[in-house]
Amino acid sequence: MSKTYLVLEDGTVFEGESFGAKGEIIGEVVFNTTMTGYQEILTDPSYYGQMVAMTYPLIGNYGINEQDFESAKPQVSAFIVKEYSKVFSNYRASMSLGEFMEKYGVVGITGVDTRKLVRHIREKGSMNAIVSSMTNDITYLQDKVAASESIEGKDLVQYVTCSKPYTWTQGSWNIENNDFNYPSIHDDLHIVAVDYGIKQNILRYFVENGAKVTVVPAQTTFSNIVKLKPDGIFLSNGPGDPEPLVYAHELAKNLVDNNYPVFGICLGNQILSIALGGKTYKLKFGHHGGNHPVKDLSTGKVEITAQNHCFAASMESLKGKVEITHINLNDNTVEGIKVKDKPVFAVQYHPENGPGPHDATYLFDRFLTLVKNNQNAKVSGI
Repeated sequence: MSKTYLVLEDGTVFEGESFGAKGEIIGEVVFNTTMTGYQEILTDPSYYGQMVAMTYPLIGNYGINEQDFESAKPQVSAFIVKEYSKVFSNYRASMSLGEFMEKYGVVGITGVDTRKLVRHIREKGSMNAIVSSMTNDITYLQDKVAASESIEGKDLVQYVTCSKPYTWTQGSWNIENNDFNYPSIHDDLHIVAVDYGIKQNILRYFVENGAKVTVVPAQTTFSNIVKLKPDGIFLSNGPGDPEPLVYAHELAKNLVDNNYPVFGICLGNQILSIALGGKTYKLKFGHHGGNHPVKDLSTGKVEITAQNHCFAASMESLKGKVEITHINLNDNTVEGIKVKDKPVFAVQYHPENGPGPHDATYLFDRFLTLVKNNQNAKVSGI
């Protein structure tokens, strides 16, 4: 390991040692509060352009396997930990975390006082940072990160979406068979998933519920989606600012106006909110972790949820346009919406539990039930 520096946009310096790939990278630094699931975090496309600091102190102790990825490769720009475990133990593991990061060119820094870093971000807000194992010239690093651009106003989806449509058939992991399930598919239940940076576990849930799933690129037009003859449309999670995604806003508005069943998660919720006349804004330090309490306003039930976003829909801007269905109990931000008299709803959190928790997986059943009811209404001529 070699000496490595993490330098924040405001000039604050943290010293540590390198692991994974050596190099120099700039990104917005955020923190994640989950205790496990670093594979899912590293490969989540919603983190594109960001470096992630883990609040749990020991990272890497169960290594890396190829089954728990949320996309084909890591998406984070750098990984920041208190203590990297060189020793790993898991019957599914094929390599260490450090080897995995080195293979894909992800720069890592260990030995950082992550409690101090997280307190700083919570007080000052998310900001850009630079991680470098290439120089000890702190002034150079401070000047370089100070000149870097914010993720606000940028379309990051273009870097993570698929290049062409494809069919997804893989179900959830079966621990008894040590392999994925490949359930029977019902051609009469066709879900088109718009890929703004989709997590694979979302697709697995649809397949487990018997749906035929077609994934399409982010800029797919409404007319091209209609040609696929979908029974329902899913608007996925993804990275960055929702405001520049004009093509996504237009698609969502057309889907709602034409009474298609629509389900959105995370960025999909923000896109739908904007399409319905709402506004979004950047949170001070975002929601990233697996322990966020969300209240369902219709039932009073509180769910512990996984979240990963830096932007939120403005509650004030949505009044009179949609029904607010869920709120975050930490800061009262919007966590769910639905459209009156239309088969359309979305949530800001991640019900697919990759890596957990499992409280909100019922939302997939809710959406597919909505799709089936819509099919029956069409048959009945309602």
